[in-house]
Amino acid sequence: MSAERPILPPVRLHSEAELARDALAAPLFVRAVKLARWAGPDTRVGAGGELVEAHLPAAAEHLGLPADEEGAAYASEAWRLAVDTGLLDVTDPEEGELPDGSEESEAEGTVTAGENLGLLASGSPQDVLSIWLDGLDAVHADATAPVLDDFADLVGEDGSIDFDALDWDPEAEAEFLDGVLGNLYLLTLADHGAGEGPVPLPALAASMIVPDDMGEPTDDILEQVSEAMMRLDDQFRLLEPIGIVAYQPVDEALMAEEGETADASAAGADEEDVTRYGMVKLTPLGLYGVRARMLEAGVDAPAVGDLADKGADALLDGIAHYPEAAARAEIQLWLAGRGSQGAVAAAAELLAAARGTDEGAPLRRLHCQQALALAGEEAEPAVRAVLGDQELGGLARVWLAERGASDIPPPAQAMIFWLAIDTIAAQLDADGELDELQGLVEGLSAQHSGFFDEVWRVDHPATADVLEAMGRLHSDKKAAKDARKAAFKARSRAGG
Repeated sequence: MSAERPILPPVRLHSEAELARDALAAPLFVRAVKLARWAGPDTRVGAGGELVEAHLPAAAEHLGLPADEEGAAYASEAWRLAVDTGLLDVTDPEEGELPDGSEESEAEGTVTAGENLGLLASGSPQDVLSIWLDGLDAVHADATAPVLDDFADLVGEDGSIDFDALDWDPEAEAEFLDGVLGNLYLLTLADHGAGEGPVPLPALAASMIVPDDMGEPTDDILEQVSEAMMRLDDQFRLLEPIGIVAYQPVDEALMAEEGETADASAAGADEEDVTRYGMVKLTPLGLYGVRARMLEAGVDAPAVGDLADKGADALLDGIAHYPEAAARAEIQLWLAGRGSQGAVAAAAELLAAARGTDEGAPLRRLHCQQALALAGEEAEPAVRAVLGDQELGGLARVWLAERGASDIPPPAQAMIFWLAIDTIAAQLDADGELDELQGLVEGLSAQHSGFFDEVWRVDHPATADVLEAMGRLHSDKKAAKDARKAAFKARSRAGG
């Protein structure tokens, strides 16, 4: 079987040390750490671990925030993150004896420095990132929480809260935001990283709402996109301080212009105006965070470097459908990790992994050849050792010839034809550009007179399939017909 294609292209992440520095510099995380270090034995918290209202002005002042409602809200948000990430440990009043026996203190708890606060200073970059990911989960939960315009309407006469009246599905809300972040992740990796610019919020909302096969969006769809935009605007404002995105919010002047947001959602806004509707991009830390959430959800989200410590078989299978630049980077990391073994041992391991008659073998051999090109001239002894091998002898000769090596034994005609079939089979599996594939097909068949009269006899599992493809791709009608005839003969010979 050919290698399973990953759902997502591989991402090139910054080093863990760089990402950890970014995490420690995220504004919300910075404020959470400051409050965790500020808290003392006299600091009181409510039943849910929240900082009591009486302490909020002092907390805001410590953070350099104004002593008003907004400052208190920022301080409260940072405090919750400190508790959620284990920077602070909360002692419930029912579990511990409080120093103050007043009625007020009996309803309050205390806090102590959490183990994670020390890890930020003494732990590894992985420790820091693990704590930050806990913070991302907490902020993500806040971002998908219901919007309460009038909380009083939800409280019944007996004081209970009518959650059904919220019309809120927590799983659906979380799934929608994760879908948006997943689309943003894909757009960031598009065109081999060329899509790293900010994405207009209308386009991102539309990617979740507008069906792929829809032409002109209906008014109902536009209204849904508009509503999604406004919800995403609130969510990205919450997510930006944790460092996952860089966000330019929707211009508040547009909020008052009834209907204009929906019009912009059709992705028909002028280029010069589209930024007014919000622009968002994932930061390097955001790429790391979104990928971590994907992996936790069971999504195949590869990263360059994942295969560096694996065997050559895992490398060649793993990069089978990587973009060229990512495959090259992965190979270079793999080779660097085998520096102590030497180029000859690494080349021998690659060549051994390239053998096989399964569907994925031709593409493995193609990537083996690319890997050997990066291994350098020191790999020559390992390459010469397989000159007599039916499966590897052809690529070995190509490698040696490209380096101007001498004493290359001429290949038998059967090996030439076998290599031609193997090469085209690899390119077909790689889904290369049609023009390039057509050029390869026509070039290989033109190199040998009577090519189609002989090639059907090649003992290669893909012979018939390759010849059928050559019949479809060859621009010369006679050659295409000859290829189809040869494919029929190959199938008959194989008993199929």
